[in-house]
Amino acid sequence: MKKNVLVFGLISGLIITTMMVISIAMCYSRENFEGNVVVGYAAMILAFSLIFIGVRNFRNKYNNGVISFGKAFKIGLYITLIASTMYVVVWLIDYYLFIPDFMDKYTAHVLRQAENDGAGAAELAKKAEEMAKFKQMYTNPVMVVLLTYAEVLPIGLVISLISAAILKRRSGGTAVAAG
Repeated sequence: MKKNVLVFGLISGLIITTMMVISIAMCYSRENFEGNVVVGYAAMILAFSLIFIGVRNFRNKYNNGVISFGKAFKIGLYITLIASTMYVVVWLIDYYLFIPDFMDKYTAHVLRQAENDGAGAAELAKKAEEMAKFKQMYTNPVMVVLLTYAEVLPIGLVISLISAAILKRRSGGTAVAAG
C-alpha cells in the first residue's frame, strides 16, 4: 500500500503544484492580477482524480479485487495528504522567496474588483478592513499553512469519499452499492 500511495500522491502533488505555480505566475504578471478560479479548481480535481486511480489500482493489483470502504478511504486520504502537503510546501517557497508582496497585490486586486462591481464607500471600507485582517493572518507562517491546506485538502477529502464509495467491493467480486 505504501508504494501505491506514494506514487499516486507524488504524481497528484506534482500536477497540483505545477498548475499552482503556473497559475500564480500568470496571475502575478498581469497588472489587474486576474486569475481563473475555475481553472484552478479544475486542476485540483484533475490532480485528485488520481485518488480514484490509486485506490482502483491497489484494489485490483494488490488486493485481489477486494477493498472495504474504510481501506479505500484510507488510501485516498494518504494520497490527499501527500499531494496537499506538496501544494502547501511549494506555496510557502513561492510566497516567501519569490512573491513576498503577494498579499499587497491581492488586496489591491480585491478592492479594485469590489469597486468595479459597484461597491460603495462603506462596502469598500469594510472590504479593506477584511483584507487587512487577512493580510495580518498571513504574517503568521502557521496561519499561511492552515489557510493553504484549507484551499486544497477539502477537495481531496471529498474525492476520497466518493472514490471509496464507488470502488468498495466485497470478496467474491460483487460491487457494493454506495450508501
